[in-house]
Amino acid sequence: MTKILLGFMGAGKTTVGRLLDPHFYDMDGLIVHQIGMSIHDFFVQEGEEAFRKVETEILEDLLENQVNIISPGGGIVLSPYNQTLLKKNPYNIYLRVDFDTIYSRLEKDMAMRRPLYLNHTRAAFKEIFEARLPLYEALATHIIDVADKTPEEIAETIRCL
Repeated sequence: MTKILLGFMGAGKTTVGRLLDPHFYDMDGLIVHQIGMSIHDFFVQEGEEAFRKVETEILEDLLENQVNIISPGGGIVLSPYNQTLLKKNPYNIYLRVDFDTIYSRLEKDMAMRRPLYLNHTRAAFKEIFEARLPLYEALATHIIDVADKTPEEIAETIRCL
């Protein structure tokens, strides 16, 4: 049974995924491996549409192989086709967190410089965040409010589902 961790960038999907299963599937990492460059560079060279195509192919493959834990990028919910795939999955866990917490986490994260964060003002970035919230909620089979929880607490909640 595949558990997919949904949420905006900075929600903790990768951190929690790693706690749940050291061999979890971090889709951003798989995409970087497949495209042979950083996601930021791929966005610049090929554009978002090409990125989303690769993202969908990897999601299909992971679901077909019924892997244990998937941590996709925050934009996985944008594609209607991906939404269809996700609706068939029995465990879509939305790691819900408020915008200010997300923004603060991304400001402090010097290791992972994300194109959407870097290329938008705070106000424009907040609009993107707010536009995705209804998609996460509609696709979630479970919602966990994570702002005041440790990654270990979140992982334990997911283990109990």
